[in-house]
Amino acid sequence: QLQIVESGGGSVQPGGSLRLSCAVSGFHLDRDAIGWFRQASGKAREGVACIFNGGKSTKYADSVKGRFTISIDTTKTTMYLQMNDLKFEDAAIYYCAVQSPYPAPQSVCPDPYDYEDRGQGTQVTVDS
Repeated sequence: QLQIVESGGGSVQPGGSLRLSCAVSGFHLDRDAIGWFRQASGKAREGVACIFNGGKSTKYADSVKGRFTISIDTTKTTMYLQMNDLKFEDAAIYYCAVQSPYPAPQSVCPDPYDYEDRGQGTQVTVDS
């Protein structure tokens, strides 16, 4: 039984940084994909980043490349999303999600609507 809990959201000014955390149990890095997607009010879900292929691969949305970094700790129970140089358009609810299984080899992240499980989300606000 997967359990996923996000934390770390908040309000920042443009150019600021936040680090989101995702505590996850029941997840198997060797066979699953884990990632972040976001959803702004009135908009479709957007995949942000993910880790897959047994932890050997990461992918980012073009909109966040060079600014966001996804990582997972050595115990493989907490995933992070370091977000730097935040922009107004990054404001959304961010969800940590797992697709299980997501057998290798894969070349892309799961579609944000295909993740099997997700957390309750954490709000990121970018406001001057």
